[in-house]
Amino acid sequence: MSVWDDIVGQQPVIDQLRALAEGDQADLAQSWLICGPPGSGRSHMAKAFAAALESPDHGLGDEPTKTTQQVLNGTHPDVRIVSTDKVTIGIEQVRELAAACEQMPSTAPWRIIIIEDVDRMLERTTNVLLKQIEEPSPRTIWLLCAPSAQDVLPTIRSRTRILNLGVPSNEDVQQFLERDEKVDARTAARAARLAEGHIGVAHMYAHNSQVLADRDELIVGVLGLQRASQAVMLADSLNASAKAQAEEEVETQAEKDEQEFRRMNGLGPEERIPADLRGAYNALAKKADLKRRVTRLTRDVLDRALNSIASIYRDVSVVQNDAEQSVGLVNLENRSAIIELSVRLDREGAIERMDAVATARRRLAGNGNPLLVFEALFCALMV
Repeated sequence: MSVWDDIVGQQPVIDQLRALAEGDQADLAQSWLICGPPGSGRSHMAKAFAAALESPDHGLGDEPTKTTQQVLNGTHPDVRIVSTDKVTIGIEQVRELAAACEQMPSTAPWRIIIIEDVDRMLERTTNVLLKQIEEPSPRTIWLLCAPSAQDVLPTIRSRTRILNLGVPSNEDVQQFLERDEKVDARTAARAARLAEGHIGVAHMYAHNSQVLADRDELIVGVLGLQRASQAVMLADSLNASAKAQAEEEVETQAEKDEQEFRRMNGLGPEERIPADLRGAYNALAKKADLKRRVTRLTRDVLDRALNSIASIYRDVSVVQNDAEQSVGLVNLENRSAIIELSVRLDREGAIERMDAVATARRRLAGNGNPLLVFEALFCALMV
């Protein structure tokens, strides 16, 4: 099974990176910026490229090598993966990487550092990174991931080789979901359509009926907005749901982290933590870190909600421009209400509501109060 098999809808980029990994790596660029919209698989592409560079079989064997498994699982000693479930990537993380990359790789051809969501870095943190990618250490490769090149400082993007990923088609995402025998074709098709090319969201819709039900409830609520009181209630419901989803995900991840900690240290499920491991164990469940994780994940849920809301007015515009046969509707289950709304709204009104969604997104990004942001948005969407 190839390391590229789980990359969805990005064949041109796969062909390019595969050729580089299998060819002469003497002149390989050492700083890369992998760009793509949320859900396009940019971090998966970075890991697959890293595995292809490090593994003796370039990740193409019938069975994955130990090296390939370690890279994809994030446990290879020469491949560091920086991700964050906080709002930003801290400067200390990058300084630690800068020190580590001065060392030559221990077992593999390259020391590779993958930074997911490099756009989450503050400018002072990015300046630390800049010094490293300007003059990379020998045998070190930096793989940076961001939604677009415009989301990182010009000084960064000018010193990296840029790869742009596209939005996977619904058909590609559906086929990917159908590889899981637990997902039937109908569920896969609906999840792919509603996710609009976001692989992670499609996977969530296909496997989590509650998240899908929350989306359905949101769409119906927005389509039925007529009074300010409805707007206030819908905003409150959405924020409560987002926080609950985030808390549940953080709790689930915390349990997995504890289980992995116990496994790595040879401890049973109920075994007492030895004194010499207590500090490391307590660090897994620091209240401040857990709170930041919930904040970050709540924002992700709300951002997904904004995408769902925007899809309503995308569908309205499709109907108004008689383009349903060519591009289809996202919210097909709500077709009757979409058509009705397309009559009540003129084209300018649909565009104004898309602008209102964009304004809400900017306010959230600027740390606006989520409840107030959505109250204002829903009031602006009333017809």
